[in-house]
Amino acid sequence: MHKKIQFIDRRDFIKKTGLGALGLALAPSILAKAAANGRLRTAHIGLGGMGMADLDAISSHSLVDVVALCDVDSTALAGAKALHPNAKTYTDYRVLLKEMEDEIDAVIVSTPDHTHAPASLMAMKKNKPVYCQKPLTHHVTEAREMRQLAAKKNLVTQMGIQVHSFYDYKLATLLIQSGIIGKVNTVRAWSPKNWGYDGPEPTGSDPVPANLDWNLWLGTAPDRAYKEGAYHPGNWRKIMDFGCGTLGDMGVHIFDTPYNALELDVPETIINECRQPTGFGFPENNIVTYEFPGTKQTTEKLKWVWYDGPGAPSDHEDLKLPNGDKLPDQGAMFMGEKGRLLLPHFQQLPRLIVDGKYEEFDVTPFNLGAPVKDYDGESKKHYHQFVDACLGKDECSAPFEYSARLTETILLGVIAGRFPNQMLHWDSKKAKFAEKEANEFLDGKYRKF
Repeated sequence: MHKKIQFIDRRDFIKKTGLGALGLALAPSILAKAAANGRLRTAHIGLGGMGMADLDAISSHSLVDVVALCDVDSTALAGAKALHPNAKTYTDYRVLLKEMEDEIDAVIVSTPDHTHAPASLMAMKKNKPVYCQKPLTHHVTEAREMRQLAAKKNLVTQMGIQVHSFYDYKLATLLIQSGIIGKVNTVRAWSPKNWGYDGPEPTGSDPVPANLDWNLWLGTAPDRAYKEGAYHPGNWRKIMDFGCGTLGDMGVHIFDTPYNALELDVPETIINECRQPTGFGFPENNIVTYEFPGTKQTTEKLKWVWYDGPGAPSDHEDLKLPNGDKLPDQGAMFMGEKGRLLLPHFQQLPRLIVDGKYEEFDVTPFNLGAPVKDYDGESKKHYHQFVDACLGKDECSAPFEYSARLTETILLGVIAGRFPNQMLHWDSKKAKFAEKEANEFLDGKYRKF
């Protein structure tokens, strides 16, 4: 039996966890309240697969001291503690942030999507710079709040899209902005990964493992029974209450470079071709079409089509390659006035296609040096950039000012999956859909836990 679910309005949650009202007087502008010896003391919330990767990358910086570790799974926590024996350990991020407020300088959030905003906003209210995994939030309203709070408090922030700092993605951005294919009219992007679930909602319950605090794992999400293999540790991305589907996983990475290169804001219309909603899992296949207002890099309007799930992408003339070559497994294609640019995901150089043939291009004007294919070394750049920015030595390339808009775009496509084959019209200024029935999915009720 499920216990009765109690919800709390998100604004009440923010107040009760020390966030207060955004309109009140805020602390003066800061970078990081770093230790006097010029080192950065970090707290890490979430130590699962990606959390351990984040911990490894952040702690590899020579000026970082890991002082706090937090996870609801004692096995994951013990693994991280073995690597950083001097760090204090917690199962509840709220307790960590309260008890160690004066002992930490920056917070890294690597939890499932539904906990990103609750943990990040609490840390930001305490004037802590935040590195938060992608997608930045689970709801559109959370993305806007995080962007607003980061700006008001002038906090160093970075979203965890480490490929943002990779050689091939930097090169593609420079190529597009140099006008190599002229103004861009269409982008097609794809991933055949399947973070969807078309099956029925699990029934019954299984014993909660001794190493897992299930209530804290659920956090602000609706209460539900634990089912082995269904949620923790690996399948939560597929479930509406916790993740954001394939679009919210691979979409963030693959959207990032075209979105950045074309200097886009948020879309005006969104339509998702997918199966009817079940209210539980995301569709296994999605074709999401966005229309964006034009920028100096695009035609008057920009069309963007995203394909995901088994078999993606669908065949299209725009995606045919010279010599009958096969498309990369994941990637994006820019269509412009003077040709096309193929950007594989990832660590493969972009390919210029003009009149059905590959064309060479000169990279020397961009001063990027020789191509780099070193995932470990390249990915650490993004993390170290955050650390250096906290210490006043650099600036972040994916701050919440940027990444919240990218996340909002992604989440609008996720919401469109609840209204298959129906075009939704987004009013960015009002932060509302013209279709009132879609607006209820912009936010979510927070459970008391």
